[in-house]
Order: sequence, then C-alpha cells, then structure tokens
Amino acid sequence: MITMLEFDIKSDLPTVDEAKHRLISILSECRKTEKVIKIIHGYGSSGVGGTIKKAVHLLLMMQRNAHMIKSFIPGEAIALMRGYDEDIRRYKHWIEKDSDFHKGNDGITYVIF
Repeated sequence: MITMLEFDIKSDLPTVDEAKHRLISILSECRKTEKVIKIIHGYGSSGVGGTIKKAVHLLLMMQRNAHMIKSFIPGEAIALMRGYDEDIRRYKHWIEKDSDFHKGNDGITYVIF
C-alpha cells in the first residue's frame, strides 16, 4: 500500500511566487522518495480557478515535459475526465483511497513521480 504525503501550499495565503517556490521545494524533496503526493492549492475565492491553482498546473506541465515528474492529475479531472483519462487509469490504484479522490476536488492536484 502506498502512503500519500499531503502538502498545503495555500493555507497562509501566500503570493503566487511564494506558492510556486514552495511547490518547487516540495517536488525536489519528494522526487526521490515518493511515488505520489497531494498538493492542496485551493481553487480561488471566486470558485473558477485562482492564480495559485493555474500557476501550480503550469509549473507541473513544465515539470512533466522536462521528465521531472511522470504526471499530475487535477482533482476535478477525476469527476469530469478532462483529458487525464489515461493517467487516472494508470495511477488510480495509488490515489483511489484518498478522501478527495471521488469528490472531484478542484482545490487539489495529485503529482506522480
């Protein structure tokens, strides 16, 4: 059974740059020891996707393209299958026991190493 570490990068209302630096540090720290982690980034006060969430997803896309991570799965993609179908099928056994898995939580993202 895989344990999943959880990191909240938004609870103290950081700037986008501070949140990105936190995420980079977390990724660097976890890359060699973890298979999957959960990032809590929030979804913006308007409920339509805040700047931290967008910055997190952009940074993770760059990390994936540079082969620094295998993939990432936004929480909302699980409920709506927004282009992450293959990754969800491939890594479901690592994330399906998480409390946010079946909620379609817009405020979290799973990172796969």
